[in-house]
Amino acid sequence: MIHYLCQDETRVGLKTQTGKVITAKGVKPTVKVQWGRENFWIYGAIAPLTGDHFLHEYPALNRACFQDFLDWLSKQLGDDWAILQMDQASAHMTSALQWPENIIPLAQPAHSPELNPIERLWQLLKQSLNNQIFPSLQALRERVQELLDQLTLEQVASVSAYDFILEALFYAASH
Repeated sequence: MIHYLCQDETRVGLKTQTGKVITAKGVKPTVKVQWGRENFWIYGAIAPLTGDHFLHEYPALNRACFQDFLDWLSKQLGDDWAILQMDQASAHMTSALQWPENIIPLAQPAHSPELNPIERLWQLLKQSLNNQIFPSLQALRERVQELLDQLTLEQVASVSAYDFILEALFYAASH
């Protein structure tokens, strides 16, 4: 089987992500904020058609971690193949990468994150972390893992099902 996957990374850290707060009329909202610099990265690949998702944590955004992610993803796919849409980050485009045989890279146009549906998944994840303070990076990791464990195929498909991608996939399947 061949999967169409959209790939990207997001940084998650102790610095508080602020978001809207509902208060009574005339009451100025206040939210505690922490400025921690510790963070980690979540590398992900999602299938807009089915909602399948492959998410894994790494300590940095670099070629070595991306290579580890590709190797991990390849194992997750087993005998299946994937066309992997991704941005043109230097970690993705370096000739030093060893692409697994079952993953075919597809670079999206430069500076166009709006074309990558996984960006919406990152927004959904980070919305759940708005205005929260975590006592440690480990506590944040545990909360993020809870959120990722709760993701359903339907949720992932609903936030990532861009019409232009689905139309292309349906057209390709019919020919």
